[in-house]
Amino acid sequence: MEKIVSCDWLGRQLTIKTGKIALQADAAVLVQYGETVVMATVVQNKSAREGTDFFPLMVEFQEKLYAVGIIKGSRWIKREGRPTDDSVLTGRMIDRSIRPLFNQDDRRDVQVIITVLAVDQENDYDVVSLVASSAALAISGLEWRGPIGGIRVGRIEGNFVFNPTYAEQAASDLDLIVAGTKNKTIMIEAGANEVPETVMLEAILAGQKNMKPAITLIEELQKQIEPKNNKVKQVLKDEEELKKEADKQKNLNLGSTWLKESIPNILFDKTYYTKGERKAAVNAIKEQLNSYLFEKGVSADQRDDVVKSLVEKMIDEAITASILENGKRVDGRALNEIRPLSAEVALLPRDHGTSLFSRGETQVMSIVTLGAPSMEQSLEGMEGQSKKRYMHHYNFPPYSVGEAAPLRGTGRREIGHGALAEKALLPMIPSREDFPYTIRVVSETLGSNGSSSMASTCASTLALMDAGVPIKKPVVGIAMGLASYHDLSKWQVLTDIQDLEDGDGGMDFKITGTDAGLTAIQLDTKTEGLTPEIIAQTFKQGREALNQILEVIKNTIPAPRQELSPYAPRITSFHVDPEKIGTIIGPGGKVINKIIEETGVSIDIDDDGLVMVCGTDAAMVTKAVNQIQDIVHVFAVGEVVTGKVVRMMDFGAFVQLNNSQDGLVRASEITPYYLEKPGDILNIGDTVTVKITEIDDQGRINLTMKGLIENADLWKDEKGKGDPANRMNNFRRPGGDNRDRFASRNRAPRRPRF
Repeated sequence: MEKIVSCDWLGRQLTIKTGKIALQADAAVLVQYGETVVMATVVQNKSAREGTDFFPLMVEFQEKLYAVGIIKGSRWIKREGRPTDDSVLTGRMIDRSIRPLFNQDDRRDVQVIITVLAVDQENDYDVVSLVASSAALAISGLEWRGPIGGIRVGRIEGNFVFNPTYAEQAASDLDLIVAGTKNKTIMIEAGANEVPETVMLEAILAGQKNMKPAITLIEELQKQIEPKNNKVKQVLKDEEELKKEADKQKNLNLGSTWLKESIPNILFDKTYYTKGERKAAVNAIKEQLNSYLFEKGVSADQRDDVVKSLVEKMIDEAITASILENGKRVDGRALNEIRPLSAEVALLPRDHGTSLFSRGETQVMSIVTLGAPSMEQSLEGMEGQSKKRYMHHYNFPPYSVGEAAPLRGTGRREIGHGALAEKALLPMIPSREDFPYTIRVVSETLGSNGSSSMASTCASTLALMDAGVPIKKPVVGIAMGLASYHDLSKWQVLTDIQDLEDGDGGMDFKITGTDAGLTAIQLDTKTEGLTPEIIAQTFKQGREALNQILEVIKNTIPAPRQELSPYAPRITSFHVDPEKIGTIIGPGGKVINKIIEETGVSIDIDDDGLVMVCGTDAAMVTKAVNQIQDIVHVFAVGEVVTGKVVRMMDFGAFVQLNNSQDGLVRASEITPYYLEKPGDILNIGDTVTVKITEIDDQGRINLTMKGLIENADLWKDEKGKGDPANRMNNFRRPGGDNRDRFASRNRAPRRPRF
C-alpha cells in the first residue's frame, strides 16, 4: 500500500511516497520538492562478499535528460552514456553523507541508486537526492543509523538563503551543502567567494537548524512502514558452524590481547618520519602477530582472518589513544604542525606555466595551458547546455603511492579531487573580458601521503601565476583531521593529516582559501557527526595553516608574471558594434575566413560584440586585428586615409579605404589642376592619400586628394594636365561620359518630361 507524507519546508512542499514503485527493491521512494522529483532505491545482497576487508557501499547517481525535456545533442548518440562529472560529484556527495552511519564491519554489498525523474529548473536536484537517499535507507531495514537531512545554503547581500533557486544561486557568494543528523554535521560541500570562517560556521549551523523538518518527515514515514527485509544478522545453522564461530572468537581474543601489548612497543618505540617507515612498522606488527598465532596452533586460514580483522582496527585505536592521552603523533609532530613545505615554479621550458609543490611526502606538479576562447569546453546536462573556460584535471598514477597497477582511465576519486581544486580557485580566476583565454590546469600527483587534492590546489596557484594568469589572489588548501573516541567524550583536531591518521573516529576536513576568507570546503568523517565546537576549532587551526602556506607561495612567486610565456598564444580583445558582426563575418563567412587564412589566427566573436583574436605570432595577431578594425571603422568627414586604387573610371578612381569600403575620388579632386583623364596619373594598385569630403545618406563616400602633401609627387611637373577650355567641348562630344561633368557642377541631370 502506498504511503505518502508531506510537509512545508522553507515555503515549498516536500513530499515522500513509497509502496507503489520498484517493489522488488529493499526500499524505494519518490521525493518531490516543488516540481523536482527524484527516485531512490536501496538493495543489500543476502550474503557477504568473500575476501572483502571493507564495507562495500555503491552509490550511483543517474542524470536523465528526459527530466528536463532534452534530447541529447549528439547526432549519433541519443542515449545517456558515461556519467557526467556533475553526476559523479553528486554521487560522491551522497556517499560521503550516508557511509559513516553504516556498520563498517558488514561485508554485504549495499547499492543505492538515485534517478532524477523531473527537474523544475528552480529546486536543485542534488539536495532532493540526498533527502531521497536518506528516506530510502531509513525504511529499508538495513543496519543504518539514520535518518539524516541535507540542505543548501546561499548568501545574498549578507543574508542566508536556504535551498536557493537557480536564480538565487547565481547571485550568491556562497554555495554550501550541509548533511547530518538533527544535532551533528556529517558532510559539508562548499564553494565560496572569500567567505570568512566565522560566517561559514554560522552558515553551517543555520543549515543544520533548517534541515530538521526534512528529517522529521522521514521519521514520520518510518513509523508507518514495516521494514521489508531486516538483514541485521544471519542465523547459524548447525553445531559445526557454531564451533567455527567459537574458534574464531577465541582466536580473535587471542590476537586482540597480543596486539594491545605489542602495538605500543612497535609503533611508538621511535618516531616514524616517513610513510615507508610507518608501513614497515605495520607490516612488522602483522608478521609478528602471525608468528605468535602459529606458535599457538592457529591454522593459516584463521591466522589470516585474525590479521585482517584486527590489525588495522587496533592500530587506529592505538594511534587515537596516543593522540588523545599523550598528544603524540606517530611522526612526532605537534597536533597543529604542518609537514615541511617547498614550492618551485618554471620547471619546464616550453609549457605555459609550471610548478612543483611538496608537503611532506605529498608532491604535486601542476601545468597550465592557455588556449583560444574557442577551446572552452561545451557541457550538456540536466541544467541545459553551458560552456566552461577554466578547467582543472587531476591525475593519480599508481607510482605516486609506490604501487604497480594498470591505468584504467579517470576514476571517481580523480574527478572529485580535480573538481575540488577547480572550485577552490574559480572565484580568483579573472573574467573573460579581463583575460579572455581558455585555461586548463593539469595536476600530476607524483607522491601521495595525505591530501594530494589540497597540494594540487597550492600547485595550481603557483602554476597559474607562473603562466601570467592575473588571478586576484593566491589560493591554498589544507586537510584537517580528527582523533576522537566514539562518543566524542574526548577529541583533538589535527593539522595536515597523513596515512595512519585517517582511521575510525577521524575526519578529512579539507579547506581552501585566500588571506581574506574561504573558497571551498569538503568534509567527510568516520564519526557519526561533528559538533559545532569541533568545526569551530577546525576553522581556527585551519586558518593558521592556510596563512603559513600562503607565506611559502608568496616567497616563491609574489605575484602573477607580467608577461606570458613566449610559447603561449596571444589574444587581443576589443568590442565592436554588434550590428557590425555580420560585416566582419561576411556572406557565408567569406570575410572572416579570408582573414583567418591570411594570418593563421583564430577569431571568436560574442553576441555583445566582444572580438577575441588569438594566435602564436604576435605580428599576425596585430594584422588580423587591424583588418577587423578597418572593417568596422566608422569613417567621418575630414578623416585622412591611405588606400589603394582598386578601380579606374573615366570620371574618377575608386580607392579602397578598408577591406569592406571604397570611396570615390572624382577627376576634379585628384589634382590641383585640370586633369584631362584620371588614367594619366593613376593606375590600379597605386597607393594614395585621400581625405573624406562627403558621406551621403546611403553611406557612399566622396574623397579628395587635393591639399594633401603626401600626394605631391604625383603632381610633379603637372603630369596629365589638360586645357580647361576643352571642358565644354568634351561635355558636348557625342558619346562622352557626362557623369563627371554633372557631378563637377554639383547638379543632377534634368528629369525627363512626361
